[in-house]
Amino acid sequence: MENRETRKNDLGNLNELIMLSAWGAVLVIASFLFLFAGVKMDALLGTGPFFMLGMLILAVFLIMGRLYIEFKKTSDRMGPVKRRHV
Repeated sequence: MENRETRKNDLGNLNELIMLSAWGAVLVIASFLFLFAGVKMDALLGTGPFFMLGMLILAVFLIMGRLYIEFKKTSDRMGPVKRRHV
């Protein structure tokens, strides 16, 4: 019985870690989309790289904030570190 619970816990932890690692791909994709939107806005308005840099920084901060929130939720669900690796 304990072996089944351990296996289920290990698979749950693996799923949580895969979901957190997927946020890396979201960070890259969102950064490129915001960067592209900033370049288009700069070209349309004839400004320097202000919108490009602003949109890139905005994307990075928004995604990092969301990643932190997801990390805290996952950490709370998985429990203390000592219990996770036993």
